[in-house]
Parts: sequence; C-alpha cells; structure tokens
Amino acid sequence: MRTAQSPTRSPWLRLFVSDDTPGAAAVSNDRRIQAVRWAVFIGFHLSALAALWTGLSLTAVAVAVLLYVARMFFITGFYHRYFSHKAFRASRPVQFAMAAAGCTAGQRGPLWWAGHHRHHHAHADDAADPHSPARQGLFTAHMGWFLRDENYATPWKYVRDWARYPELRWLNRYDMVPFLALAGAVYGLGAALARFAPALGTDGPQMLVVGFIWSTIALYHATYTINSLAHRWGSRRYATGDDSRNNGVLALITLGEGWHNNHHFYPGSARQGFRWWELDATYYGLRLMAAMGLIRDLRPVPASVLEAGHKGIRS
Repeated sequence: MRTAQSPTRSPWLRLFVSDDTPGAAAVSNDRRIQAVRWAVFIGFHLSALAALWTGLSLTAVAVAVLLYVARMFFITGFYHRYFSHKAFRASRPVQFAMAAAGCTAGQRGPLWWAGHHRHHHAHADDAADPHSPARQGLFTAHMGWFLRDENYATPWKYVRDWARYPELRWLNRYDMVPFLALAGAVYGLGAALARFAPALGTDGPQMLVVGFIWSTIALYHATYTINSLAHRWGSRRYATGDDSRNNGVLALITLGEGWHNNHHFYPGSARQGFRWWELDATYYGLRLMAAMGLIRDLRPVPASVLEAGHKGIRS
C-alpha cells in the first residue's frame, strides 16, 4: 500500500536515498524480498571475486582488518549501545560524528537501525519480530528481513527522541554518502601508495576490493549473526522471554555483542560482558572514549542484575 506521505521513487534511487520521513506510514506491507536490493546485495558479494584480478597484499589485508574492527565498533558502540539504548551520553557534535561513522558500515542510517532494533526488543522472538530465527527461519533472521519491502522504512515511532535532530534525519536519509566516501578514500589511499610507496605492493583497485569490499562483507555477516545465531546457539544465564543466548565465539567477532542473553536481560548497560572473563572490546573502547572526554556517563550493570546472574536464574 502506497501513501501520499511516503512518495514512491525508483527502486534504484531508493538504494541511495531513503524516501521516508517522520510521520510517514510504511511504504509497503509486502513481505517479499525487494528484487533490486537483493540483486545489488548479491552483486556486492560477487564483486569480492575481483581479487582474482587485483591480487592480494599484506597492506590491503591489514587495511581490511582495520576497517572491520573500526566499523564493528561504530555499529556496536554507536548504533547499538548509544542510538538504540542510550547507554551513555555524548555532546551533539560527537553524536553526529558517531552517526556518520556508523553509516560507513553500510547498514542503513542510524535512526533506521535504532528504530528496528528497538522494535526487536519490544517483540523479541514473538510473531512481530522481523528477525526471529524461531519465527522467521534462519535465513530471514540473518539477512532476509532487511531486504523485505516492509522493513525498508524507518520505524519512526521508536525513534521520536532522535528524530528531533535535523542532522540525524539528514544522515538517515543520505546514509550512503559516508559509505561511498569511505570507499573512495580507500581507493585513493591505494592509488597514493602505488605512487609513493610501490614496495607495499598495492594500488587503488586492490585496496577497494580487498580493503573495503572484503571487510564490508565480513562486517555484514558478523553483525547479522547476533540476530540469527545468537538466538539459536549458546548458554542462557537469565530467564528472558526470548531465545537470546550468550556465545563467546560471537562475542569475539563482534567485539562483545555475543553476550546476547546478558543484553536482553538488561539492555541499558554500556557493558554486555557482565563477568570479568566475558570479553567486551566495545565496552573497553567506550571506556577509552570516556577517559578522553568524548563521551560520559556510561551506564553500569546494576548489582541486582549481577546478583540475579550469580543465583543462576535461568529459563
């Protein structure tokens, strides 16, 4: 169902410019996967094979690892713990910088991401949860859900607090700008190194494919595992009304997000690894930012929550 508030644009244009605005109804109730988005998503993955022509170098691989870790932190620390759960506070300029940094991960805008995540917490693993593996299946929970037309629009009712900032609305609308800017910068870095440091064995095309595209694909699927695998495999310390699990392997590849049962029991903490041995690299990064004065008031895990876990309250 189309509405006057949410104008129809070319499906190709909608890849680059979100056409929904605060107060607009959903563009569609269609649960089918959008053909154009699916084609572009598959095409992006296939472009990784261009490394057969560009070749590899330690320099390009090092950049890929760096971009993976940095952008994972942008998603977990900024999109998730800040915009979705307000687990700490930041000034308005830092807030905008965090939102722009999150856009470089290619996972839509900050308000779209936070809105859908808040919807998930409100309906975790029930019939309204768009990425519950128990309800929707593993494929849909992992990546099919955001390719559906029904989930294209930002769920504005969940992000009214953030929608009052025009700069965040702009980033949410043009979220591809930082993503494409990073791609161009990585290509430019490779071209510059080819000219001024040829011994490093890289160039623009190689850096784009290996440094940017490879790291983006790895980032995509590592992030998606929290919606899919972290609701299937792992342990449960807390009795939550959903299927969330704690999974140490997923925590390693997502900088701490794998302690998902902890998080669903108490989402508001800046820390998701509730025990000293539960590695949470995102929290360590946030602590460093707080020490530098960039953010403040990191919300701790309440003693009552820790005590509940010690008592072994399980489902």
